[in-house]
Amino acid sequence: MEKTYSRDGTPLAHTRTGTGPALVLVSGALSTGATLAPLAAALADRFEVLVYDRRGRGASGDTPPYSVDREIEDLAALVETLGGQSSFYGVSSGGALALRAAASGLPVRRVAVYEVPYAMDDDSAGTRAEYTARLTEALGAGRRGDAVELFLRLTGLGEEMIQGARRSPMWAGLESVAPSLAYDDAVLGDGRPPRGALASITAPVLALAGGAGTEPMRAAAREIARTVADGRYAELAGQSHMVEPGVLAPVLAEFFGP
Repeated sequence: MEKTYSRDGTPLAHTRTGTGPALVLVSGALSTGATLAPLAAALADRFEVLVYDRRGRGASGDTPPYSVDREIEDLAALVETLGGQSSFYGVSSGGALALRAAASGLPVRRVAVYEVPYAMDDDSAGTRAEYTARLTEALGAGRRGDAVELFLRLTGLGEEMIQGARRSPMWAGLESVAPSLAYDDAVLGDGRPPRGALASITAPVLALAGGAGTEPMRAAAREIARTVADGRYAELAGQSHMVEPGVLAPVLAEFFGP
């Protein structure tokens, strides 16, 4: 695993695989770069794929105080590592980060995102505001487990499954990255699509959603595609929020290909 240093000195752990046009994969909440390793392997025959641990996760460091601008600087440092230009693929809140980075003016060739969880109505925005307040309280009190539970409920996971997760070996790993839930929450802002920022993106954007997922996710993807200057929308049949790399990789390869 390599390390690249962000502008504020934060070490960013990453791996690179394959040859071809550069592509950075950006993970979502409660995940590290390892989550996207299978997708990287599926794309490595056509691209130089960089997978990294976002700050505050895995083998990467962290430097307080957090700001979304610092995460964008992280991506800028990784793009420099790749020669000064790259495409981005981001999943869930990682997609929101990829879009904000593109809107900031980073040298991005193309951007693809999968199921960015924007709030598409007032009720959803209200739910997210309540989540933000309760998450801030839990993390401020050091209740990492409660913070993870809050996030899992926000995603729609049932109580029985949440309690089962608490008893599972994976729970300690989830708690270890729980503080980064505040980072993903900050990236999403008030939860609504940032239409002004999206409209400023000049790179082509592919907004994806799962055909077996929820309608709000598909609505958010359609809104992204409508709002950016050069956007397209596509559904992956039979896929939920946990998209299969074997289904996703050919779609990304076609979009990112030379």
